[in-house]
Amino acid sequence: MVRTLVITVDRDNDLGVKAGVRGPVIGRKATLTAALRLGIADPEESDTNAIMGALHHHDRLVEKSDTSDGVEVAILTGDVRVGPRSDRAIASQLDEVIRLFQPDTAVLVTDGAEDEASIPIISSRVRIDHIEKIIVRQSKGIESTYYYIAKAIEDPRWRARLLVPIATFLLILGLGLIMPKYGNILIGSLPLIIGGWILAKGLGWEQQLERLFDDMRSSASGGLFSSLLWAVSVVSVLFSILAAFDIFTDNAAYGNKSNLWIWARAIDEALQWLVIAGVCFSLSLGVLRWKEGTFRGQSILMIGLGLVAYAFINATVKLFQEWPDYQPSVSTVVDDWGLPFMSVVFYYLLRVVVDSLRNEEDDPNANRHWGI
Repeated sequence: MVRTLVITVDRDNDLGVKAGVRGPVIGRKATLTAALRLGIADPEESDTNAIMGALHHHDRLVEKSDTSDGVEVAILTGDVRVGPRSDRAIASQLDEVIRLFQPDTAVLVTDGAEDEASIPIISSRVRIDHIEKIIVRQSKGIESTYYYIAKAIEDPRWRARLLVPIATFLLILGLGLIMPKYGNILIGSLPLIIGGWILAKGLGWEQQLERLFDDMRSSASGGLFSSLLWAVSVVSVLFSILAAFDIFTDNAAYGNKSNLWIWARAIDEALQWLVIAGVCFSLSLGVLRWKEGTFRGQSILMIGLGLVAYAFINATVKLFQEWPDYQPSVSTVVDDWGLPFMSVVFYYLLRVVVDSLRNEEDDPNANRHWGI
């Protein structure tokens, strides 16, 4: 006997928002009712086709399976704020479906890459034998670029992804053309911003940044002290940008210096403000975790790691400022690089202390004494 579960995932919870149907939806009749309600609420919603595809696959498996085999269909819904919150909802609903049906294998029916992001969640709980993607065939009359762009602008999920980068690009370009003195700097920053965005996409930093912004929003609403620390960190970042910008634009004082020296000087001026911003931000997260009762010392380690990075960057900047007149004698190297290496030792000791405190909390027998 083989029990097969046909699953379709609505990661952004269109089923709940538009049709008022809460997940999980289990069973052919309930799934068909949910598809009809969603189709009536929004005839252009692609999740309706995915649900119908799941029903089609369910009926086909029922026809081909033996009488002793079991086949069931289910819909898992996430959350409007697609990300960790929706993934937790999908995982919880999947656990409920598995508890009720106890499947041996699963078939996943999706309508796009967004719902396919839940594959690791499903595969960690049940074996997926087949993945089927539902692609809707459009008529030639509406299959145009203008139609898809208009639909993307109307969709709140795609509106920010499509319009915000274009608007930022046009704003920087417009300011660069209007401002005669600093226009070249603004226009020159466009490849830097685009390159940073492509790098973040390529390395998969989107979820980490989204988690960071969620922590920042939670920290801002978690209490007065953490909100003040978060505000100080933002102001310090702005001051660091202004300090570096002042070095680049002060031609009277640094016009005769090399580009390497100017960059080193700008980093040196901005670095202190960035350290203040990092320390305040880490403290704000630590205060928030402490209030929630989930403090594990991670923010303390972030502060220690930031101080280590500051010590090494500061020593490197001083090296570039003195180059090529730098004399690598023993006393000079010890004076310039002694503090960075001492900071590494300090961070190691700090990590040992934090890990020992964690183990003491996790181990119920940590307080028992050995010996006499």
